[in-house]
Order: sequence, then structure tokens, then C-alpha cells
Amino acid sequence: MTSELAITAPSRRDAQGAFTFEPHHCFACGELNEHGLHLQLHVNPEHAWAELTLDPEFQGWDAVAHGGIVCTILDEVMAWSVIGRGTWGVTARLNIAFRRPIATGRPIRAEGWVVELNRRASRTAGHVLDGETREVLATAEGTFMALPNDQLARLQARYGMRRIPADDTTELGERR
Repeated sequence: MTSELAITAPSRRDAQGAFTFEPHHCFACGELNEHGLHLQLHVNPEHAWAELTLDPEFQGWDAVAHGGIVCTILDEVMAWSVIGRGTWGVTARLNIAFRRPIATGRPIRAEGWVVELNRRASRTAGHVLDGETREVLATAEGTFMALPNDQLARLQARYGMRRIPADDTTELGERR
């Protein structure tokens, strides 16, 4: 990867500042799932994104990424775009349009952003781009239902979400 994002560790920020999670088993973003995607997500209050190259083990047709894997990636970046706004939600609706085959072994960039945020639900959008040409390969729309505050607090505790002091970006691997 040649973008400036490749030279820094993933960063996670929301409306309240920087945060980190303990390693976990999520298929999409978890570090501990040996069969997972291990997405390196970047999050800020405006959007979330991941840059990756899918291995052949995630193919459907020969050398083409399985559509369900592409859906997972889009679901994840859109969900994290909601987290970047300082709340969490669960997927209620997901609509994907495949524009072009997404080749395995080729760099891609997935991006998600919040279109509308209210107390009960967030509407999101996203796309997958070819990592070199920036051609749009797939687009998505999603709806994420907000979690009640008590459930949000339980999940944040379960996943070890911690706030990082504003003057300490070393935990996120960011350069000063």
C-alpha cells in the first residue's frame, strides 16, 4: 500500500476523542479470530475505513471475492462510522449493490459514513474502491439501531473500551 495511512497504525476516535479496545474474536475486526478478516479499521467522527487485500481463501468464483465477505466488510466500516459518532448500533438493514467483481489479491479500500443520526437509529452509506484506480466496486446503505445506554455500557466493558488521554497518542501507534 502506498497511501499515508499505511505508515501509521490504525486510529480510533469518536466525538469524545481517542479510544482503544482489548483484542477480541470478531470475524471482521477481531485480532483473535484465526479465520477472520483482521480488518485494520480507522475511525473518526466523519467516517471509518479499512485498506486491505483479500486472500484467496475469501473467494467465491475463481479470483473474485465472495459477496458475503464484501457485505461483511461494508457492514463493519458502516458500523464503525456509527461508533465514530460516539454511539453503537446493531445492523437492522443492509443493502449492497455490486458494481464490478472485486478481485482477491488486489488492494481495496472500504469506507463507511453516517448519513443521518438520531436517538433511535443511524442511516449509513459506504463503498468499496479499487485500491489503485479508486474505481467504485460496490456501494452500500445500512440502518443501525442504537443500543440502550445500559447495553452500551455492558458492551464497552466487555470489549475493554478505554479512553486514551488527549496528550497520549502512543497507545494508538500515532506519531507525535
